[in-house]
Amino acid sequence: MANTTFEAGSATLFRPGTSDAEIEASAMKAIRRRNTLVRFWQIAILVFVIGMWELSSNMNWIDPFFYSSPSGVLARLYEWATEGTTEGSLWYNLWVTMEEALIGFFAGSITGVFVGIGLGRNRFLSDIFSVYIKAINSIPRVVLAPIFIMIMGLGLPSKVALAFIMVFFVVFANAFQGVREADRNMIANARILGASDWQVTRTVVIPSAMSWIFASLHVSFGFAIIGAIVGEFVGARFGIGQLISIAKGTFDAAGMFAAILLVMVVTLVAEYIMTLIENRLAKWRPQQHLDTQ
Repeated sequence: MANTTFEAGSATLFRPGTSDAEIEASAMKAIRRRNTLVRFWQIAILVFVIGMWELSSNMNWIDPFFYSSPSGVLARLYEWATEGTTEGSLWYNLWVTMEEALIGFFAGSITGVFVGIGLGRNRFLSDIFSVYIKAINSIPRVVLAPIFIMIMGLGLPSKVALAFIMVFFVVFANAFQGVREADRNMIANARILGASDWQVTRTVVIPSAMSWIFASLHVSFGFAIIGAIVGEFVGARFGIGQLISIAKGTFDAAGMFAAILLVMVVTLVAEYIMTLIENRLAKWRPQQHLDTQ
């Protein structure tokens, strides 16, 4: 059927008789057009910022000693990758930080989910422990780094402990709130049908809280990285945080930016992997498209 749609401003209007297939095809075309436009502007902004940084450094609009330049940062990364750093191989230092962050992330996430769901389902226990959780959560987590290092030493355990505590409270708070926000009507219907407390938790409460939990996991890995790097700042022999600390001490701006760039890339890759896992585990959730206008 020809000429079944026409544009009115920024919206697509459909005439009577338009088939569902044509409507869907038009909607998908609008989504692809919007995604292309978004990607274009993302790349354009990145190119502009990097280009202005490079130009400003080359023209001495900013002091290259303090701000370095994109070419200097890439040169330092290449040097580290091919020749190593003052503290050994770049990849070994990266692995040390990733090991600390990953162990802290998984331990903090799993514990946070179980404790959040457990206290969310038991109001009596949540009332008892709420004051202690609030008191501990009020402490800035990064200030615990010296305490952990004093107790556990400069090795892996102190960094894992800090990464764990950074992740735990984020995941716990979301899991707890997700349980509290579960649909009470669905819970009541499940109980009417004879479901036990465990069955209600497994089939109603946990699926309802999954969106909250995954929302916390998206940001938690970044917090785990922060915990590991802050711990390395305070005291460590290897790790990306140690490389940043050494670069700071030698006024190596390119080295500091290179280490930060490396951490940023790793965190974005982890975020992408988390999104893939979420999409695979939450297929039941309706696909949400952004407004195409």
